Parts: sequence; C-alpha cells; structure tokens
Amino acid sequence: MPHDHHDHDHPHALLPPEPALRVRALETILTDKGLIDPAALDEIIDTYQNQIGPKNGATVVAKMWMDEAFRQEMLSDPMPSLEEMGLYGRQGEHMVFLENSDTVHNLVVCTLCSCYPWPLLGIPPGWFKSDAYRARVVREPRKVLAEFGVEVPETTKVRVWDSTAEIRYLVVPQRPKGSEGLSEQELAALVTRDSMIGTGLAKEPQS
Repeated sequence: MPHDHHDHDHPHALLPPEPALRVRALETILTDKGLIDPAALDEIIDTYQNQIGPKNGATVVAKMWMDEAFRQEMLSDPMPSLEEMGLYGRQGEHMVFLENSDTVHNLVVCTLCSCYPWPLLGIPPGWFKSDAYRARVVREPRKVLAEFGVEVPETTKVRVWDSTAEIRYLVVPQRPKGSEGLSEQELAALVTRDSMIGTGLAKEPQS
C-alpha cells in the first residue's frame, strides 16, 4: 500500500537488524583468520546484487511489455505465474507489480527495515537499507529521485509504496521509445534494477 505513516523514530529504523550485526561479526572473524578475501566476497555480492538477481525481474518486465495477457495477469495476481516460473519463495511470497505511466511514477521503500523481493531483484543494494533513503524518500521523493538522475515532470504524480514482511513491490518501468522492434531478450537488457525499484528508468535502446 502507499506510504501513509511517518514513524521514522521507530527503533527498528535506527539500528541495523541483529542478523546484519552477526553477519558482519562473522565476516570480520573469517577475514582475520585469513579464511575469506573481502575483495572476492564483495565481487560475489556485487554479481548477485547487480547482475544475476535483477535479471529475473527484468525478464518478467520484458514479457509484460511484449505480452498483453501476461501483463494483465501480473498486474492483477502475479503469484501463480511467478510460482510457475520458479520466481517465488522466501522474501517473495506476496508480490504486487506497480506500473509506471505518464501520470504516475511509483517508488518503493521499506521504512522499518529492508523488505525486498529477493527472487526477482537479488540482494538489496546498501542504499535501499540506509536510514537516509528510508526517511528521505517519504518526505521528499522528487528530490531523492533527482539525486538518482530521474527528473519526474510536475504533472506526474510520485507515489511511494512501503514494503512490509507481508507484501513486496516491483515497479514496471515504462517501455522506452524506439524499442518496438526488439526481442524479449533485448528488452530485458534495457530493464535495470533501479528502474524496478523506481529510482531509475529503463535504458534507452542503442540506435
């Protein structure tokens, strides 16, 4: 549902979750013992965060652009199709797809922690979990979007959606102009992780 509360002082929003502290402590111990290479670990995380993970969501978005019946299914009740495609499970049990248009630009946040659709987008980026993003995107979404390089016309409404443990959102960016003759695979390459969070736009096709 759209964000309709401003509980930014909730303790959960001010402190990292306990599992995150444990992971950091374990990483430090293993690094000190020479059992892991922090640089290699960062590379693995980057691969899943920016490459492997978002490809799933991009594939779904591209199919929605190409197939009107599939688009309607995903906007009304996406879970049956996601389960059939194997894109469901922990952190992705209850998905809602939000379609951007000329009149509405959707933007996703989790104000209390970092609920995120892992099966579709992979590991959440660090900024998505930061206190600054979680607080500011609700108060001044247009300014935050501008910092991401996204200028939304004043005539376009910016709607912020607050993810929870019960429901997670994925933004369907507008299909870029000039992409009419592209294949589904080529379209998927235009869909970025940030565009499926709402902090970015789909890439323009190369001429």
